[in-house]
Amino acid sequence: MRITILGCTGGVAADLRSTCLMLDDDILVDVGTGAGDLTVSQMLQIDTVFLTHSHLDHVALLPMLADVVGPRRDMPLTVYALPQTIAILKQDMFNFRLWPDYTILPSPEKPYVVFEPIVVGQIVELSGRKITPLPVRHAVPGVAYQLDSGKASFVFSGDTTYHEPFWNALNAISNLRYLMIEATFLNYNTAGAEASGHMRPELLAKGLDQLNKTVRLLITHMEPGNEDATMAEIETAAGEFKPERLKRGQVFEL
Repeated sequence: MRITILGCTGGVAADLRSTCLMLDDDILVDVGTGAGDLTVSQMLQIDTVFLTHSHLDHVALLPMLADVVGPRRDMPLTVYALPQTIAILKQDMFNFRLWPDYTILPSPEKPYVVFEPIVVGQIVELSGRKITPLPVRHAVPGVAYQLDSGKASFVFSGDTTYHEPFWNALNAISNLRYLMIEATFLNYNTAGAEASGHMRPELLAKGLDQLNKTVRLLITHMEPGNEDATMAEIETAAGEFKPERLKRGQVFEL
């Protein structure tokens, strides 16, 4: 399994792209603005999308991806997400007001997009690759994902504040190698982090104290403009872990 980071920031600017990961050449995890750097031929190879949650920085380019690939494909784009996420997208995005409803267009029999509900802890297996939703706590319903090649696992936290069941799930993964985890706010902003369901370095440290294995720790979703200060706080809080600031274009092999 090859994981390519197309976007990994908590906002956008000239060189910043919001969250999008590509597994091999045919799966996306979240469809933030990072998906916009794919060529049309690359987009046409995407068969499956997994969404962590409904917030715009993670789903913004899903309707445009469907718009590009839908008329050029024989099969619909399959989108896995929580039932609550699917309901939000159908009500607020694919509603003929914000965007055409590609779950019934060009016809209900052959739509451009098909939603498939996921259940936390229930594995989705695609060509030997196992993708498992893990529990998180955010301002809206969401999940993390374990991406398991068989040899090793890469976990992407999605958006979450401290959530003990998430760390328990990590401890149960015997082949965990990479942890890509958000750290949106600086420590002083406790109110903002609590209200929005995001992580601060102190909360990240609380979780890392519970982790029973060594991982390569990849930091994502920092506030634009505060990345250096956030990384400094994480480095102070992370103890024996050696946090790395994740960068667009990085590739990880499992």
